[in-house]
Amino acid sequence: MHLRKQLHVKIPSFKLERYFAEYEFGTKYMLSASDCESMTIGELFTFAETDLSTLVDTHLGYTESRGHPELRQQISHLYSEVNEDQVLVFSGAEDAIFCIMNTLVKKGDHIIVQFPSYQSLSSVAESRGIEVAKWKLDERFEWQLDLEFLKKNIKSNTRLVVVNFPHNPTGTIMRGSEYEELIEICEKNQLLLLQDEVYRFSEFTANVALPPAADLYENALSLGVMSKTFGLPGLRIGWIVTRNNEIYQKLAQFKDYTTICNSAPSEVIAIEALKIKDKIIRRTLKILRYNVHMLDNFFSTYSHVFEWVRPTGASTAFPRLSLDQTVNDFCTALRTEKEVLLLPGSVFDYPSNFRIGFGRKNMEEGLSKLSEFLEEKGY
Repeated sequence: MHLRKQLHVKIPSFKLERYFAEYEFGTKYMLSASDCESMTIGELFTFAETDLSTLVDTHLGYTESRGHPELRQQISHLYSEVNEDQVLVFSGAEDAIFCIMNTLVKKGDHIIVQFPSYQSLSSVAESRGIEVAKWKLDERFEWQLDLEFLKKNIKSNTRLVVVNFPHNPTGTIMRGSEYEELIEICEKNQLLLLQDEVYRFSEFTANVALPPAADLYENALSLGVMSKTFGLPGLRIGWIVTRNNEIYQKLAQFKDYTTICNSAPSEVIAIEALKIKDKIIRRTLKILRYNVHMLDNFFSTYSHVFEWVRPTGASTAFPRLSLDQTVNDFCTALRTEKEVLLLPGSVFDYPSNFRIGFGRKNMEEGLSKLSEFLEEKGY
């Protein structure tokens, strides 16, 4: 019985994923998606100007636990200071996060996590008895991180700092000079740094893009995925890049207890997508820039209803509702009356905000229904 209690881990419900599990596929207008415009396998291979023989001839056996060698090589080309042997491929970003929080930190450790954030970046650690300090963002300061908070909250048992840029859900990006200072602080205090970079390449202008953390700091981990900017979430392919071999080996060994290896067809398709990464990124950015301009106009029209902080990257933003009603009630009424799905900020513990997604071509349809809803309510 004592051993059973030791092995039992109580992890909280993943509020965002439970919300989408209930409503995402049954609501007509998805206006809160985090991913960008996707495509079929046929469309991707046509886009890549290659035929499907590569996929058809794929052997459906086990794959290498570290990831297909060519896939790791293609991923390494996204960085300037790493090689394919410093790339570890996972079954999506969630798999990687779970492995990190079960290998690199332990009960009694302290970590600092940017907040709001994707829930697993804090909840997995908390479920293991790890102390989590939430490094909160404030829209009054355009969602920028305050480095003084970091300096004041580093303790003798602090092990890991977790950040995410471009950021989900706000779409903010840390200023370059402050990002450099963040890395200096981590180096000085011998802290691991996890930079969630799943929205990398979605920056609206090149001058705000941050270098990958793994290129700048040996004890950093860069988290990437095919789901967001590349618009291929159905592949379930993510990765961790790190130049620290000890970290790499710990993650690789723990992965033997989660997914072991990845889907062979998914790895092959990811290889083909990364070969034409520039074409896919241009396609995505065209959609994002068009849609964010549309949102600028929308929130300008309804400035009495919402407070809008314009994102600088990613495919999500985090407006505040200014009405005398809860965001949950507003989102519920919109969903039931107009079949439009927004994500209430309560899933991020920010109850006055909501996440809007603008990475898909059909965003205009959902936005039109949202306008219709507001007019009918007399807002």
